[in-house]
Amino acid sequence: MHLLVRFLLAPIARLLWRPVVQGVERLPKRGALIIAANHRAAVDTAVIALTARRPVAFLGKAEYFVGRGIKGRALARFLSALGYVPVDRGSAKAGLAALHAGRSVLDAGGAFAIYPEGTRSLDGRLHRGHTGVATLALGAGAPVVPVALLGTERVQPVGKRLPRLRRVVIRYGAPLDFSRYDGLESSPAIRRAVTDQIMDAIATLSQQEYVDTYHERPAA
Repeated sequence: MHLLVRFLLAPIARLLWRPVVQGVERLPKRGALIIAANHRAAVDTAVIALTARRPVAFLGKAEYFVGRGIKGRALARFLSALGYVPVDRGSAKAGLAALHAGRSVLDAGGAFAIYPEGTRSLDGRLHRGHTGVATLALGAGAPVVPVALLGTERVQPVGKRLPRLRRVVIRYGAPLDFSRYDGLESSPAIRRAVTDQIMDAIATLSQQEYVDTYHERPAA
């Protein structure tokens, strides 16, 4: 399934949507890596997975992986091939489970993608980042590559299930190294400073207006 996605679906998607990919050569080809991106549409995950040129893991709702029958098993295998890691987001410890899943990927030398805003931006602005990205970067000692996704909200507007043919731009920034903070991951002030630096890099790439408040999750 992974080979099908990488060598068949990915080229077809690039042919149809003709994405403009900038700076992807900045991505380290191996080793633990965090990709931190802005979030405009549900299709964002697929856009990163199909352009990063290395396997990338993402968080996925656990219920997507427990479907029965041929359709349920096929969906689970397809999501796994895209790099989704199942996490029970409905539990009281969902945040800790997400961090644990991300840390497992990084400890294995993989690439893990995260949206620091925590949810899609519905007003087009870039909102304050949650410090989970800093917790992962500092705890695993992994570099962070900021990414800006432009135009994905036109590919899959809110409420639309099927993607439209619209060109998107993906900008990969230079890796951010936070090794100078080794041993300080337990400091809230350091985690906040690291997160703010990551968000500033994303804002520079995306040219979005930055808002220093958290974006509220949609009611549904």
